[in-house]
Amino acid sequence: MTHGYTTGTGTTPDPESTPAYGIPQQRQQEPELAPGPDPAKAKPKAGGGGRDRYLDLLRSIALVRVVVYHLFGWAWLSVLFPSMGVMFALAGSLMARSLNRPALGVIKGRLRRLLPPLWAFSAVVLVLTFAMGWNPLKDPDLGGTWWGAAKVFDYLVPFGAPPYPEHLGSESGLLESTWADQAAGPLWYLRAYLWFVIASPLLLWAFRRVPWATLLAPLLLTAVVGTGLVTIPGETGNAVSDFAVYGGCWVLGFAHHEGRLREVPRYLAVSAATVIMGFGLWWASGHLGPDGWDLNDIPLAQATWSFGIVVILLQYAPSWQELPGRLARFDKLVTLSNNRAVTIYLWHNLLIMATVPIIDQLYNLPFMESDSATALLDKADTFLMFLLIWPLIAVAILAFGWIEDIAAKRGPRLWPNGVSGGGSRRRGT
Repeated sequence: MTHGYTTGTGTTPDPESTPAYGIPQQRQQEPELAPGPDPAKAKPKAGGGGRDRYLDLLRSIALVRVVVYHLFGWAWLSVLFPSMGVMFALAGSLMARSLNRPALGVIKGRLRRLLPPLWAFSAVVLVLTFAMGWNPLKDPDLGGTWWGAAKVFDYLVPFGAPPYPEHLGSESGLLESTWADQAAGPLWYLRAYLWFVIASPLLLWAFRRVPWATLLAPLLLTAVVGTGLVTIPGETGNAVSDFAVYGGCWVLGFAHHEGRLREVPRYLAVSAATVIMGFGLWWASGHLGPDGWDLNDIPLAQATWSFGIVVILLQYAPSWQELPGRLARFDKLVTLSNNRAVTIYLWHNLLIMATVPIIDQLYNLPFMESDSATALLDKADTFLMFLLIWPLIAVAILAFGWIEDIAAKRGPRLWPNGVSGGGSRRRGT
């Protein structure tokens, strides 16, 4: 697996080079962006709480980190905070809680909440690609057959990797020619999440009987399929590698929910996690990819480093019913991002690319005619993209976020930040 996200600076890339703005080639890395439980229906914890705001905070941090990573491309962010490992762990914990109910109903419910937001995103992407001349029946990468073209249905139910044209349009257009490649990049996560959801009843059954073997098996599998020891070709290999790399984090979510992590003495858990993380960095140092210390390109390092970080984060996890101290000022944003995690994740990379034609309009302003002003704008374009992406994400939340509410069988809300129309805080969100 090579979750090698690339980033952009606002300049037009060489068509033969890595694409410019963010997400990967087909599947790359970076939130549970999976739908969490309806805040209004969240069951109280054993200690008397409702939502666990610590876990909500982790999910929000992961989302912000993903956007920043895809915008600036700083490899060290994959070490500082392994977002995907954290998010898969949170998803695993939620899934373990849900599986107190019949498994088939839980799986159907998860799919119902995940797929409608995907359909809205896919509709926009497919309409644009078809309107710009892409015909999957004539795409040589799909073999030019009906069977190849049928892969388009992965945009509806992501059992596999959805197809897209690597180059579409022109570099002088509103979107640079690799926009479809980059827009479809985040969909690898939905595929992995879908397969984890389907496998969870069996994984949880195994964890409750042989917890250590189930917990460590994904790391061993990564050592086999993520190091080239055994090579599985094509997207099947990518899917297996993704499952292996993040399987340990998913099962750690089980361990957190079941209380098994609390049974391990903290000093022992942290010491073991530190050793595993140290191994991950050592392995990465000898297998650096084109972006250096970007762990997204190094499966075994990603698996072990993410595993260790998740152990520590969950071992020290407080049970917050409300964000404490200065963190309380971010309460509304944390609530909003958790209610709209899928929307933010699906749309953010396409919106990053959308900032480019907006910034390009600045060059047409009268006071931008001098060479010094143009040079200053060239240097500031990535920072301007950072400023623009957040209001664009807000627009996406307003335009598409309510679909998450409909999918969860609750009333649609435009801006669900936990505050009622009268300005009071709604308990439970």
